[in-house]
Amino acid sequence: MKILKKRININSKDYQVEAPEDISLLWLIRDHIGLTGTKFGCGKGLCGACTIHIEGRANRSCLYKLKDLKDEQITTIEGISEKDQHPVQVVWNKFQVAQCGYCQSGQIMTAIDLLKRFSKPTKDTIRKEMKGNLCRCGTYPRIEKAIEALLKEDRS
Repeated sequence: MKILKKRININSKDYQVEAPEDISLLWLIRDHIGLTGTKFGCGKGLCGACTIHIEGRANRSCLYKLKDLKDEQITTIEGISEKDQHPVQVVWNKFQVAQCGYCQSGQIMTAIDLLKRFSKPTKDTIRKEMKGNLCRCGTYPRIEKAIEALLKEDRS
C-alpha cells in the first residue's frame, strides 16, 4: 500500500498528512487530523452522516480518497462556526432538531448547502435535497420546520 505525503486544507487550516493513498477523507479527518464531528455511518455514501463541504458543496467524505484530493478547500462541521452560531446551528437548537444527535453534523452540512443553492426552496425541494441524510430517531419533521423557519428570516 502506497503512503502519500500531502498538504490539505481543512477549515482554512493547512495540514501536512502522511497516510495510505486509499484512506477515505472521513478517516483522514477523524483519525489523522482529530476532527471527530464528521461521523461514520455506512461507509458507502448512502446515509449522509459523513457529509462535509468540498469547495462549498456537500459531499460524502467516505467516498473521497486521499489520492483523489487536489487543492480543494474542505470544511467540516467544526469549521462552519467557532461557537456553534451558524444560522443553521442556531435554528437547529431552537427547534430541538437533534435527538441522539449522531446524524446532525451531516444534516446541518447538507442544509447549509441546500440554503446556498436555493433561495426559496419549496417543501418538496427541501425533502428531496435532505432525503439522502438518514436519521434513526426520525427528526425529519423538525428538520423541515427548522429549514422553513430559516427561510422566513432575512438571510442577506
